[in-house]
Amino acid sequence: MEDIFSNTILCGKCNKKMRPGLITRNGFNLRTVKCESCGKSIVHPEDKREYEEFIKLKQKEYNVKMRMVGNSYAVSIPREIVDFMQEQENMVNNMVRLCFEEAGKISLDFDSNNPQKPRVLRSEEVRVVKNGKPVYHVKKISDSADPQKNKTKVFKAKEGEDY
Repeated sequence: MEDIFSNTILCGKCNKKMRPGLITRNGFNLRTVKCESCGKSIVHPEDKREYEEFIKLKQKEYNVKMRMVGNSYAVSIPREIVDFMQEQENMVNNMVRLCFEEAGKISLDFDSNNPQKPRVLRSEEVRVVKNGKPVYHVKKISDSADPQKNKTKVFKAKEGEDY
């Protein structure tokens, strides 16, 4: 079956030829065509369907069993996720990168063919308020590429300061 994006696509607004492109969302590459004159863009329907399926899976939370296998622990990955990964690429039986991100959090990276290590930058802010008045302001910054530079700063609120 021929792909619709292999043909010339004209803009519905201004009737001009649309240019092919690529956008990345959440690590997903989506094929697009965009009109240079009016800015209208169209995402490939198949890519859009796969991306929406990914978002549905991403929003779900799974409770899985952890068990001992020899001297190691094994975690079962739900079939739904495995099927999605197989649809994307044949990743089963491939090596997976396991990373201990922070206390209580382990991540698995199934894109081990990518030579670049994914970098996660995270920033959190917490403000402690007592009786409507600010007491403390905490800023936490973490970088998975350089954990030694992770910082947590605590600021005590100044007299008369409001949020």
